[in-house]
Amino acid sequence: MRTEWTVRAITRAMLPVLLALTLVEIGSGLVLGSFEAELLRSPSLLVLVPVTIGTAGNLGSILAARLSTAFHLGTLSFAVDDDVLGGNAVATVALAATIFPVVGVGAWVLAEATVGARLAPARVVAVAVASGLALSVLAVAVTVVATYVAYRRELDPDDVVIPAVTNVCDVLGVVVLFLVVGVLV
Repeated sequence: MRTEWTVRAITRAMLPVLLALTLVEIGSGLVLGSFEAELLRSPSLLVLVPVTIGTAGNLGSILAARLSTAFHLGTLSFAVDDDVLGGNAVATVALAATIFPVVGVGAWVLAEATVGARLAPARVVAVAVASGLALSVLAVAVTVVATYVAYRRELDPDDVVIPAVTNVCDVLGVVVLFLVVGVLV
């Protein structure tokens, strides 16, 4: 792993990542814009958008930080039977299973209190939980791949993995949320 701390080395490592992530975020905005009419019809779903993508990014960031620390400590092997990797992945999905029901209830309550929720609370919670669990699995996959790519390219995972994971989870969050809405609403 490189340990250079020069402006040139940092720019060389981060500029391509940041440019690629900018394009990813533009894609996320385009996908979100295509679902504007559906969001305006169901205020509960509108409330779910930022919370869902933010929470998915946070879960991925937590996992990225834990994997990066394990990498620096030399306890991460990227093997299928790696207990550090598997334990952190399971913990991420379990955390999502506990957080997203609360997110769904909160979205429904907020929409009901402000503009009147048009969807039943059970449906909003089901959308939040289903999209949250799917996103947590995707966040685990994205985080593991990003950490491995950083390792293979001799980049510090602390520098590149968290920005990559949060931006990719933004796009995946919008796409997964609306796929789940298409199935459940």
